[in-house]
Amino acid sequence: MTHDTATRSLPRMITNSLDAAVAQRSAARTQGETMMGTEQVATVPAARADDLTKVYGTGDAAVRALDGVSLELERGRFTAVMGPSGSGKSTLMHCMAGLDRPTGGRAFIGDQELEGLDDSDLTNLRRDRVGFIFQSFNLVPMLTAAENITLSADLAGNRVDLAWFDDLVGQLGIADRLDHRPSELSGGQQQRVACARALIGRPELIFADEPTGNLDSNASAEVLGFLRDAVNAHGQSIVMVTHDPLAAAYADRVVFLADGDVVDEIRSPSADAVLERMKKLGS
Repeated sequence: MTHDTATRSLPRMITNSLDAAVAQRSAARTQGETMMGTEQVATVPAARADDLTKVYGTGDAAVRALDGVSLELERGRFTAVMGPSGSGKSTLMHCMAGLDRPTGGRAFIGDQELEGLDDSDLTNLRRDRVGFIFQSFNLVPMLTAAENITLSADLAGNRVDLAWFDDLVGQLGIADRLDHRPSELSGGQQQRVACARALIGRPELIFADEPTGNLDSNASAEVLGFLRDAVNAHGQSIVMVTHDPLAAAYADRVVFLADGDVVDEIRSPSADAVLERMKKLGS
């Protein structure tokens, strides 16, 4: 497979500062809302949790990581999940994505309930309907960037949409790095490869767990700007766990967890508003 080596660079931020990039994020989010109009994007949410609980351990050593969480993730929207350390953010994401099984309650991807699916069915659902972006990139070290991007499709025996592939790597500015292995890429480049991998199959929903946690401010702004654009331009549904108010400000909605349950939310957030809310939660 050959790839166009001409890159279409990511739209540049106002400056190389993540703080300045947030100003463009606000304009981009408004543009996306205008394009979608005032109608409800879809009646069926991208994912939802109904009274989810997750308990680790037993007896006196039991830890209740999720304590009856109910939450809907809107389709075609960018949702950030925040909370103090130990609030249950990552546990909630793992249970809603089918990476872990809850102790109680129900989780859905679209209209598909996860309870009752065996391991093979869950694997197929995650492969075909969900994309993942992790803090540690999770790229296969012996594969090239291009091979990492298409790995899921290759394993499933599915054809890759080459026009979409070229569009993605062009937007992400990695068209000239496709023959490189992860060890030959910077952290920002590795995370952009991970973004392309998550989007190549046009999933219903992307779960991003601290996607900028290992990146500097410039690389963070590029990744977050790309995710924001994926929502605006393609109607992608994204849920992102983060501890960073600047990252959360790219989202349409921020949901706050504390002690294993949803305690608050902000729509059309600013970094300052998110920071103030986190202070009240003791983070």
